[in-house]
Amino acid sequence: MLKIIDYKGNLEAIATKLDSRKESVNKEVNDAVLKIIDDINTRGNEALFEYCLKFDGYKINNEDDLIVSEEEKEEALKLIDEDYMRILERTKEQIIAFHKNQVDKSWSLFKDNGVIMGQMVRPIERVALYVPGGTASYPSTVLMNALPAKLAGVKDLVIITPVKEDGKVNPVIIAAAKVSGVNTIYKFGGAQGVAAIAHGTQTIKKADKIVGPGNIFVATAKKLSYGLVDIDMVAGPSEVLVIA
Repeated sequence: MLKIIDYKGNLEAIATKLDSRKESVNKEVNDAVLKIIDDINTRGNEALFEYCLKFDGYKINNEDDLIVSEEEKEEALKLIDEDYMRILERTKEQIIAFHKNQVDKSWSLFKDNGVIMGQMVRPIERVALYVPGGTASYPSTVLMNALPAKLAGVKDLVIITPVKEDGKVNPVIIAAAKVSGVNTIYKFGGAQGVAAIAHGTQTIKKADKIVGPGNIFVATAKKLSYGLVDIDMVAGPSEVLVIA
């Protein structure tokens, strides 16, 4: 959201306006997200289905509606031109070239007195990537999260992304998932999606870690789920000030 402030010589008033924060909003969001998490934890799929309909307009009739089918993937990929796929492949190469240098390795030292010292590095078993799918869809989020995880050896990698009433995932996200080697894409997001993948439901296996950006409800759900699952960080909004 862009705010335009007309400077008329009152610098103190402008500074106060720019620095204003509504702490009450955080408490309201916190309480709302806690309620969603508790509900998902208690009722599982039933609560998840209700929240997807309430917040996204997507009606889920059964568990099959939660996951992007192979037919849907094929239809989506037909909408992506070859040049765009080449760009994704080239981006993949660049990301791998950078992150392969960050991969930790196990090592051991054997002392003469019989003492063994070292470090054992094992990949996380199951990681969920949160990919925004509302007002903006970022294939870069898929590539930049999935590829380092693949390099680290994570074998069970899934995407969760919100959909609109039609239940369609943006084709660019599906294309990026294909390039990144992520096969499972869940059609849910928001706080309810984070809660579902953090706690697990009757049909959704819980993750060991959740990464990726989202709105304040997603960030709060990740923060409140930390400890039950690991997270990357609690990301805040991007803020840019243009003085003209």
